[in-house]
Amino acid sequence: MSEDTVRLGGMALQNGVLVHGPTSWGCAVRGDDGALHVAAGSKPHLAPAARKRMPVLRGPIVLAEAFALLPMVRRAIPQARFPFERPSVLAAILGTAVAARALRRSRLSAASREIAAAGVAFLPAALALRGPDLAAYHGAEHISIGTYEHGEPRGKEHERCGSHLVGPLLLTSAAGAALAAKAPERARGPARVAAALGSVAAATEIFGWMVRNADHPVARSLAWPGHQLQHRFATAEPDAAQLEVAQAALDACLELETHAAEHDGPRSSAAG
Repeated sequence: MSEDTVRLGGMALQNGVLVHGPTSWGCAVRGDDGALHVAAGSKPHLAPAARKRMPVLRGPIVLAEAFALLPMVRRAIPQARFPFERPSVLAAILGTAVAARALRRSRLSAASREIAAAGVAFLPAALALRGPDLAAYHGAEHISIGTYEHGEPRGKEHERCGSHLVGPLLLTSAAGAALAAKAPERARGPARVAAALGSVAAATEIFGWMVRNADHPVARSLAWPGHQLQHRFATAEPDAAQLEVAQAALDACLELETHAAEHDGPRSSAAG
């Protein structure tokens, strides 16, 4: 990417694409009537001082900012349908909670119970990645962002997709769960919460290192599960109408980013 290229991230919706940069977001969706709906705005920034002073909190803060952005998108585009709004995903979230509780009461060793429960927690996210049009919009998101960043046509996989967090997060979640299992019974609840936050923070830092060192053998190994998830499950080839939606979201985001750069100077963005 050139120095003038804005680092972008994104999120596929059931009926569109959300693109975000360092300061702004743009979203475009296809309504039930086939009409294209587009909106853009400024991103929320939570605890910027804490992010600079304590890099270990960067991952949890970025995650919190992503969730804080969703209500803003909903207000701007009521037609937007988020992946987790599907009944099957909501059912999977409930089922995961029940399964994790049952695993923790099983006869497995304490460490095995926690590791298995951490693994089960990934199921709703995996299900949310797959839907009638979601995989195609995910591919459209990657194509539009990748083509912009590299200045040439790109495919439906992207090197900074959040799916590449799967490898690091599996490792850090397993390690955190094993440590939490060794805590005294009365402290195990808070220990699990601390382990979950710590695993996200550690995985985010590892992911950042992977992006900066993409050719390193360890980085390639950690990225392999995410790449396979993208290639085989989470993305599909979009049609022209879906690419139009993704491009509209990207253009809306870049318009605000350009305006912000003219007034405040260029800013860098965390990997999306």
